[in-house]
Order: sequence, then structure tokens, then C-alpha cells
Amino acid sequence: MVLIIISLPYYIIVFYIFPSKGIKGLIYYNHHVLTNIYFRLILIRVKVHGREYLDKKQSYLIISNHRTSLDFIINAFSYPGIYRYLAKKELSKVPILGYLIKHTCVLVDRSSTISKAKSIIKMKEYLLDGYSVFIYPEGTRNLSDKALSPFHDGAFKIAAQLGIPIAVQTIVNIDEVSEKGKSIGLNPGLVHVFWEKPYETKGLKGEAVTELKESIYNQMKSRIENFNSTL
Repeated sequence: MVLIIISLPYYIIVFYIFPSKGIKGLIYYNHHVLTNIYFRLILIRVKVHGREYLDKKQSYLIISNHRTSLDFIINAFSYPGIYRYLAKKELSKVPILGYLIKHTCVLVDRSSTISKAKSIIKMKEYLLDGYSVFIYPEGTRNLSDKALSPFHDGAFKIAAQLGIPIAVQTIVNIDEVSEKGKSIGLNPGLVHVFWEKPYETKGLKGEAVTELKESIYNQMKSRIENFNSTL
């Protein structure tokens, strides 16, 4: 939050003087400059495996597991390009951070069918503009002792509907540096992140989409449960 406040003059210039051209640079700044500074300050290192599977020129629907408040910073740091989060509408009301979320994310009211439909249209617009889109398939933070919470269908149906590949990211040992369910309580250490080869979705419908969701779920679950800390 301190880094965001320090960067406010830059955000104001982008939002009010260069709203159309500067937003990509702002997102890149958030994802690759602020995150780098942040991790250096808190003495956490992030080792990314499989980043070579990702094509910088390709737009993806990105998914990741979600366990702590640190995840979204790790997500951004480990992805080579830029993306827009699919975020809950209520997050836009958070002081200071909410303003940034409103301008850099795709907001959705989960209780509104109309809002969901509009969010899909907006995501398609961003994908055509060169962005990727990020969704947590678990829906919210997994605070249980299980490796993953059940996945919702939404991310996989959206990817199939738009015909874009799914990029799968798994954060495997986040509990070693961030206390579950807490926004503070960070410990210095090394976090491992794994990317898989992207999954194609063109032409997938019905049961095939469900099978894809289950396959990805099992792959991510296996990554977490079988992680070797000696890597």
C-alpha cells in the first residue's frame, strides 16, 4: 500500500492525461516494477518454473490457486506480460486501492446475470487489445487444509466461449512465507511458482469443458501435494 501511495502522482498522470495510451504502461509498472521492489523489501524470493511455455504475443485466460493475500502480487510478478483481473465489484470500494482496481480490472457483480454477461464482453475487448485475463477458479481464498478448493466452471466456460488458451499457474509453498487467512504475518523465504504448457480450448463444449476443468484441477493439486522443496 505504501508503494502505491508513493506512485499516486504517476497514476494520476496516466488516468487523467494519458488514459488510453498510458494504462498498459501503468499495469506493466504495477506487475513488474512495484512487485519486484516489494519482494526485495520483504525478503521474499519467487522462483518461477516453466515461464518458457508462455508466448508473450499470445493472450491467455490465466488461472491460479488462491490461498493468501500475497497471491495476487506473486501472480503478477511471475507472468511475463500484462493482464486484467476479473475482480469482485465490491473491491472497487476499498480506499485508494479500489480506485486502482476500478481502472485496471474487469469488475463483476456475482449476483447479477447482466453484470456477468457484460464482464465477458469486456474481457473479450481486452483480449483483442492484447491483454490476458486472470481469474481465480476457486472463487475465493482457500483457507482449508486441502491443497485446493473445488473449481467453479466460469473460467473454463469463458475460455472455451472465447476460444483462448488457458495458462495455468500453481503457487506451491505459499504457507511457508505467508500465514493462512492473514493479511500480515509474512516471513522471509523462497516461493516456487509453476507454469504448465497452455491448454487449448477452441471447439470445446459441454462435457469436454468439464473434463478440462477436472484435468487442470488434478494437475494443480498434484503440483502442490508432490512439491519437492529441494528444487
